[in-house]
This record gives sequence, C-alpha cells and structure tokens, in this order.
Amino acid sequence: MSEAPAMDQTANSNDSQGSTTRRSGGRAGRAALRASHVVDRVPYLTRTLAPFEIASEETLAMIEHTADTVLAEVGVEIRDYPEALPVFKAAGADVAGTRVRFPRGLCRSIVSGSAPASYVQHARNPANNVVIGGNNTVFAPNYGSPFVHDIDNGRRYATLADFQNFVKLAYMSPWLHHSGGTVCEPVDIPVSKRHLDMVYSHLKFSDKPFMGSVTAGSRAADSVELARIGFGGDLHDRTVMTSLINASSPLVWDGTMLAAAQCYAENNQACIITPFILAGAMAPSTSAAVAVQTLAEALAGMTFVQLVRPGAPVVFGSFASSMSMQTGAPTFGTPEPAIVLYTMAALARRLGVPFRSGGSLTSSKLPDAQAAYESANTLQPTVLGGVNFVLHAAGWLEGGLAIGYEKFVLDCDQLGMMTTFVRGLDASDNGVALDALLTNPPGNHFLGTAHTLANFENAFYRSDTSDNSSFEQWTEDGGLDAAQRANALWKRRLSEYEPPPLDTAIDEELLAFIAGRKAELPDQFA
Repeated sequence: MSEAPAMDQTANSNDSQGSTTRRSGGRAGRAALRASHVVDRVPYLTRTLAPFEIASEETLAMIEHTADTVLAEVGVEIRDYPEALPVFKAAGADVAGTRVRFPRGLCRSIVSGSAPASYVQHARNPANNVVIGGNNTVFAPNYGSPFVHDIDNGRRYATLADFQNFVKLAYMSPWLHHSGGTVCEPVDIPVSKRHLDMVYSHLKFSDKPFMGSVTAGSRAADSVELARIGFGGDLHDRTVMTSLINASSPLVWDGTMLAAAQCYAENNQACIITPFILAGAMAPSTSAAVAVQTLAEALAGMTFVQLVRPGAPVVFGSFASSMSMQTGAPTFGTPEPAIVLYTMAALARRLGVPFRSGGSLTSSKLPDAQAAYESANTLQPTVLGGVNFVLHAAGWLEGGLAIGYEKFVLDCDQLGMMTTFVRGLDASDNGVALDALLTNPPGNHFLGTAHTLANFENAFYRSDTSDNSSFEQWTEDGGLDAAQRANALWKRRLSEYEPPPLDTAIDEELLAFIAGRKAELPDQFA
C-alpha cells in the first residue's frame, strides 16, 4: 500500500470554480468547522460511572469457590517449562509430574497479597503515561492479525509497512491511549526477527505506551533491552511495557508464555494474564462455567508472576467468545460474552487487580453494518463493565484474522464517543444552566443565549466519520458511505503524520542492537 498523500475523495473533479464558491458554506464550511474544534485529549479515561453489575455477591463467591475447587482437584498442566515447577512447589502447591494443584485459597492469597491494584505504565513521552487500574480505562488497538483490509485493495497479508501505518494512526488518534503490540503480523519479516522491527516501530513512530513480544522468552528479553535503550539507557525499575500472556485453555500454561512472563516479571514489566476461551470448545458452553475456568487459569498465571517477583504489575485478563454450534466458528457481539465480561470484571475488582477484556470485536469481513452492530455490542459492555485495559479497541475484523484501515478509523470515532460518555452527568453550575433557564422566556429558543454561545464548541461530541447533512447535501458531496469517508480519513492522516522526537544517539543504538541481534538469528518464517 502506498503512503502517497491522500486525495479528498469527496471532491468532484468536474467542479468549477463557481461550484466551489457556491458550496463553500457546505462541505468546505463544515470541514473548517471540524478543523476549528479543539479535541479535549486525555492520556486515559477516568470513569465517573459506577460499573454495571449483573451478579450478586453470593454468585461471585460461588464462582470463586468453584474455581478454587478446580485448582485444587484438577490443577493446571505446565508444558515445556520445568523451571516453573519448583517455583510453584516452594509456594505450597502440590506438584505431580507436570500437573500443579493448589490448596484452596493459595492462589488468591498470593495474588491479592502482593499484586498492585493499579500501576503507571510510563511512555517515552511522560504526557502519555497511563494509569492502569481503579476507575481508569486505557484503549489500545487491534492485536495479532496476519491480514489487513482496505476497501481499495481488499484482504491481503500484512507487511511491516502496514504495521508502521497502524502505529502512526494510533499515535495520531486522540482516542487511543496506547500504541498496542502486534497490531498486525508483518509477515514479510521472518518470525524469528520481526519482534525487533515491531518494538522499534513503536519506539520510533510513536511516544505512547506499547507492548513487548511474548512469542519466546528471548524475544521478551529483546523487548526489554530495546525499551531500556529507548528510554535513555536505564529503566530505573519503571514499568514501560504491558504485554499479553495467554493461557492454552483449558487449564494449560505452556513454556512460551511462562518464559515471557518470567522475563517481564523479573524486570518489573506488566503481564496481562489472559485465558483465551472459545466457549463450547475450550470450556463448557455455559457462561458461569466459562467464568469459573477463566478465574482458575488466570489465578494460576498471576500466581506465577507474583512468585517470580512479588509486586510485579499484573492484569487479570479475560477473552471469551461464543461459537456457532453449527460451524464451530467464533462469534462476536453476542450476549453471552458480554455476560462473561461483566462477571469477570466484578471478580477482578474483588481480587483487587486491574482487568483486561473487551474491544470492538466482530466476525464481519468488511466495515459494514454487521461490523458496527457487533463492535458496539462489545464496546458498550467494555465501558459499562469497568474494563481497565482494552485491547482490540480499534481495527478488528474477521474474528481477529484481519485489521481494517477503515474499521480502525470508524472504531476510533466510537472510542471518542465513549470518552464523552464515561464522564457521566455534568451537574455543575454550568451543567445545570439555571441562569439560562431563568433568563430565557418561555417559547424562545436557546440558540443565541450566552450559555449556548459559551458551550457550543464543546457541547456535543463531533463525529469525524458520520454524515448528518441533508440527503441533498450528502448527494452533492459525493453520496459516500461511512467506509468511503473513513478511507479518505486514514489516507489523509498518514499523509499528515509527523513523527515524535527521538534522540539521534538513541535511535542509532536501537538500530545497532537490532542489526546485531538479526545477525545472530536464523531466517524462520514459521
């Protein structure tokens, strides 16, 4: 895909100068109004809304008790990482071969006794530091897709250029607080080496917080070293990465994930401990059972992190999907995963650790009505449930197999709406507007009142993708649908991108480290 400057796709090449003049109050006027709007950007959201609760205290306690029963009687399997077994045994777990069983309450006491309730993830630009936990929500983009999609070229394998494009788009969005991690898989780079290019791209093209590699312990170590260089040579024990560690459900933790988790924990970097459950296949099909298994798997993973380094930041993750019982395909935007999300968020609050879940998820292959409905049905529970770290907040298509350029832009617009929504009701003097109500006679509109004039610029969220003009004006402007408008927006944003400052000496050291490591690694594409 080319990064050539974008053309305004709403323009009509046959327009005369007279037409431009005649329409200056239309499209051009609206564009000028949007440009004059100052976005109230915040480094992360602080919710004023109380989390929406769907389960009683008795139900949550029952799920906790059942999860402890699973951990005590079934336990978890540790595959290909014998180093973890003595760690668990020394803490009081029963280790028989590669099976680890935990006495009732052991995991909970270890996690709740040392894991922080919230932590700061430092960004290269301190203005972009985020606080993960408490009443805060951090939006991060899509993760892990091997394909990309745009309406010009359709679906294709992702490249490093695509990866860098999405890092730039996330950097430019005021609604994304985090640069993410593997926003897409750059399949034109060998698997053995691409983690170096990805972490470098986050450091080079953005100064927001980012995630490290987790596909091998050595790649996590490379991520830590790149972060150390990028942050000036010494992390000073700061947490600068929050990285994704997935269980192999059901009830298995493998050596790849545990090695990465151990590396990050030893260096005080945060781990998102996330069971990835396709209900009906990787767990029982019922939502309560998914909650039980998720809690058991996550407790075992978080316990390992705390045993490696007490107090290392950890996030309780949950990614649960329903499935089509006819085809076996995962489904998104359905009621059952939302029920699991609300339940798991409450369990994380009871445990006293930050929570990760949600996003803008869809099975649709295109940025269409299905994508919009399913994404909204995932994003709203995410916000109402009180999720602290939201992965896949923008760009997700095709059940995660693809990231869409237009979908990314459309999702970011929805994140902007959520930014306004979480502030709740403004009951200040300005919000109640008593003076305006007392001084405006009955039957008179409020358009010219002092209160309206003082608030008009920021009174309502302004979408940059929706069209609310008349049918005639919309037709005259080209009759574009939302995806076509988003297509023009991502192209324009990439053409306007300017990189954040990065010290030349730091950049040179990063590149030298990458070159040295690549020389040591074989070219492996699988």
